[in-house]
Amino acid sequence: MSTLIQYLLDPQFVVMVLAAVAAFATVASFVLPLLTGNRLDARMKYVASERERLRAERLANFAEEQRQAKLRREPKSFMKQVVEQLNLRKALETEGTRERLKMAGFRGQAPVVAFLFFRAILPPFGFAIVFFYLFFIDDFGLAPIVRLGLSIGGAYLGFYFPNIFISNLIQRRQKSIKRVFPDALDLLLICVQAGMSVEAAMNKVASEIGSRSIELAEEFSLTTAELSYLQERRQAYENLGKRTGIAVVKAVGTSLIQAERYGTAISQALRVLAKESRDMRMAEAEKKAAALPPKLTVPMILFFLPVLFIVILGPAAMQFMAMRG
Repeated sequence: MSTLIQYLLDPQFVVMVLAAVAAFATVASFVLPLLTGNRLDARMKYVASERERLRAERLANFAEEQRQAKLRREPKSFMKQVVEQLNLRKALETEGTRERLKMAGFRGQAPVVAFLFFRAILPPFGFAIVFFYLFFIDDFGLAPIVRLGLSIGGAYLGFYFPNIFISNLIQRRQKSIKRVFPDALDLLLICVQAGMSVEAAMNKVASEIGSRSIELAEEFSLTTAELSYLQERRQAYENLGKRTGIAVVKAVGTSLIQAERYGTAISQALRVLAKESRDMRMAEAEKKAAALPPKLTVPMILFFLPVLFIVILGPAAMQFMAMRG
């Protein structure tokens, strides 16, 4: 055993292990990007399949009852069975829930079923975990009524955890769209001024902007698909604003609706909105920069000042101890 410990602590062996780890990390940094594939192509394929699905639904409205009967004969998944048996759609599903899922990038019925399933299953799961830990593993010296209250708190946290998860996804998605949207408006303005239609311009901008924001490229592609099959083009522009939940995107949709309704040029409106969007992005960056000094105050007090005091007072303290010795 001592020989093994000496071998593991040998400097030559340690250097060899660190070199192997560094070599593996270097190879992985070059190989992993090649294995992940192109996310933009996958999202574009998903958008194309979504467009074909929506068109097929419109063409197959007359066979809706037969399709429902076929779905009832198919085996149901476990999540769907739980949601239907507990009647969670009537109790928890709302229009706001569906809109929030769309804003987070989830579309279709499967995400709704999964969301309702986790909202139903996480409260008892959280209650059971906290209850078991506090009553059978470590009670931390708490009274039984306090432990029971903490268990109920775990159930409460489990009930709202899916909403917190969706809110974080919405914020991340909106942040990605806001960062690139001014540049996308500039590209859209250039395409429109070049004589392209709105559908062709959005499709072109989606293909160009996808390397910087897959989310915005996906939204533009879905809007292009909706413009091709919806009876009212106004609905497609309104859906774009609802799916993103961003004020400037809704303003662009309103400008496009007014331009098509009254026959006015949209180039000037797009130019003004692009400038306002850039100003908003700059203001947001300045706001974050202004908030940086207060955020750095506590880390500097905890980590920088003690080191500074040690560097300044350390030699004097050493000399004082040497003189006393």
